[in-house]
Amino acid sequence: MEKFFNLKENRTNVRTEVIAGVTTFLTMVYIVIVNPAILSSAGVPFNQVFMATIISTVIGTLYMSLFAKYPIAIAPGMGMNAYFASIVASQGLAYQIIFGTVFLAGVLFILLSFTKLRETLIESIPNSLKYGITSGIGLFIAFIGLKMSGIIVPNPATMVSFGDLHKPITLLTLAGLFITLALMARRVKGSLFIGMVITALIGYFSGLLKFDGIVSAPPAPVFFNLDIAGVFTNGLYTIVFAFLLVTIFDTTGTMIGVGEQAGLLKDGKFPRAKQALMADALATTVGAGFGTSPTSAYIESSAGVAAGGRTGLTSFVVAILFLISMFFSPAISAISSLSAITAPVLIIVGSFMMEGLARVDWKSFDEAFPAFMIILTMPLTSSIATGIAIGFITYPLMKLVSGKGKNVHPILYVFGIIFVLQMIFFPAH
Repeated sequence: MEKFFNLKENRTNVRTEVIAGVTTFLTMVYIVIVNPAILSSAGVPFNQVFMATIISTVIGTLYMSLFAKYPIAIAPGMGMNAYFASIVASQGLAYQIIFGTVFLAGVLFILLSFTKLRETLIESIPNSLKYGITSGIGLFIAFIGLKMSGIIVPNPATMVSFGDLHKPITLLTLAGLFITLALMARRVKGSLFIGMVITALIGYFSGLLKFDGIVSAPPAPVFFNLDIAGVFTNGLYTIVFAFLLVTIFDTTGTMIGVGEQAGLLKDGKFPRAKQALMADALATTVGAGFGTSPTSAYIESSAGVAAGGRTGLTSFVVAILFLISMFFSPAISAISSLSAITAPVLIIVGSFMMEGLARVDWKSFDEAFPAFMIILTMPLTSSIATGIAIGFITYPLMKLVSGKGKNVHPILYVFGIIFVLQMIFFPAH
């Protein structure tokens, strides 16, 4: 195991990787409950989505672990599931047809993964955008942590405002946050994971964490409950393209962000990028077959990286835990429903991902502004893909008008134009 995952070369060990895997799992396991809840609003049976979510996550994350050997987990993407549900509602079509669009997008994704296009894309992204993407994701996940804990709440006048600190979940989040920060200040190994365990124990003894059961038999999976012919008869080509485009850039952005945080990028290049991208493409295609929306590299993987995860052993642990989770749906549902357990981790990890800002050339406006726009728009739009799109549009534009257009890789111009067209004609909400 140590040789297969090159643990010594990556300056890590089995214990650290296992703790990192458990940490990542606990921060993202909510998806096995939240994803079925969202897709069931579109008429998809809850149990079908529950199993599809786990199956696609296990397949994608195992592929990432064994072939790409990165500590990055794959699972159905938040945002894409809501987009799926909104399409079913707005188009008035059967959800099986929309699963057909996801399946075709996945097949196209697989075909693209055999080409050098995505690797070229990663290598063509300038450093200022890469650092902007990493930092933007950091702000985004910290914002998620603040929202899910009630520290920040919606406000019609100002969009968001400070929450009510008298609420039990908000208080528990703050307690968990300070406990975890104290552990980190004392440089305790596994601080993030230990902080989550202590927070869960406090939640249990204070009555906030309640278990209605622990183990249950998993429901039977449903395979290939989709309608590909319906995609062509209804001319849903723009929806296929929208799923493909958002999934590609969501995953690419997350991989760059987590990879940069873990020190996996070498000279701006992402080794074994083809295998890493294939993991997501495969999971999206298989997931559509079983009944879930497109998958994506998960930003919560950064929690495992912050806990010391550096290799595929971390993602291997995540995949195994998700496989086991199908037998523990009552317990998982209880833990996932108490946001105070994972919110402190997301807030802290968000701060870790801001490190790259120091390497942005803020004195060069044509480098700084696109990075700034990515950092600004990711949390405000709750979309990694939108933040990347804004960066890809503003960077070549700024370089062009400043007389430095020749320094920009041609692929950035191509995607800049594609993003403009996408935002105008078929934005993904």
